Amino acid sequence: MKAFTGLSVAMVKGFVRDRASVFFALIFPLMFLVLFGAIFNVDESPRLDLVKIGSVSLIDDMPAKAREAFDTSFEVEESDDRAAAIEEVRKGDADVAVEEDGDTMVAHYTQTDQVRAAMVRGTLAAYVDAANLAARDEPPTYRFRAESVEDESLDTIQFMTPGLLGWAVAMSAAFGAAATLQGWSHSQLLNRLRLSPTSSAVIISARIVVTVLIALVQLTVFLGLGALAFGLQLTGSWWAGIPLLVMGTLCFMALGLLAGALAKTQEGAVNLANFFVLPMAFLAGSFFPLDAAPGWLQPVSWAMPLRHLNEGMLDVLVRGEGPSAVLIPMMFLLAFALAVGLAAIAVFRRSRT
Repeated sequence: MKAFTGLSVAMVKGFVRDRASVFFALIFPLMFLVLFGAIFNVDESPRLDLVKIGSVSLIDDMPAKAREAFDTSFEVEESDDRAAAIEEVRKGDADVAVEEDGDTMVAHYTQTDQVRAAMVRGTLAAYVDAANLAARDEPPTYRFRAESVEDESLDTIQFMTPGLLGWAVAMSAAFGAAATLQGWSHSQLLNRLRLSPTSSAVIISARIVVTVLIALVQLTVFLGLGALAFGLQLTGSWWAGIPLLVMGTLCFMALGLLAGALAKTQEGAVNLANFFVLPMAFLAGSFFPLDAAPGWLQPVSWAMPLRHLNEGMLDVLVRGEGPSAVLIPMMFLLAFALAVGLAAIAVFRRSRT
């Protein structure tokens, strides 16, 4: 028993003294508790963005109390341009566009967020039913029809693929760069390469090319498997996702290099890269949409490079946007890569002196 007690105490002391073990056993999981609590613990239902096309009598003639309730559910924007209103929905800038077709209220919604789409259809159908019930002795005054702005043949796989692909590329690039930097540093390979006739530019270029090739293989596997096994359909400008993916790879390589420069061991570098990428995947909408998240979380999400990578890929792979849709995301990723890359170089040089 004495030996058992002594050994147990020694193990506890070893665990407490290992800051990395304490962090990833206690603090890291608590971060996810706070993260999920912030995303899902919303006190009130989020308002849906609705574009009203021209005159819609059900909404325009709604009694005051009913309209007050309607306004708590929908943020209403008016438009006389039907094509522009539907385009807003298709791009994700609005949740639904409604118009009147005879006695029918037509709701144009997007399938990008299945949960939000169900909320839109269910809530509008409820208001139509309530309006018909108000006229008890008369035949139904209004009808309701919901139409997706995307092709009805599109499945959920269309909207899952860009986010999961972005997360996979970010994880691979960051982990690979972090492990390589620390591994080469501790094995003295980095010093040997410096003493060899091979220039630093050649070493860095080789590492970048290999990482980019891995990302392109991931793209091929994701799109190929999605198309063959799950019916994934690509839009005409899907190829514009390739340069965006390359820029995203460089961005997360820089983040991995920063993790490798900050950490003292190869395991610590990989854990730190995981600390950077995994929470970002949740905050960037890689696994589920963030439309229902609190308002303060949206700007935080847009400050993360993975959100720009995911949205750019979604635009050209699913939403049918042209190549210009990836320009702003690529500029953000490039700026982020440069800033983080310079920080990684500065940290690494300081740690070597």
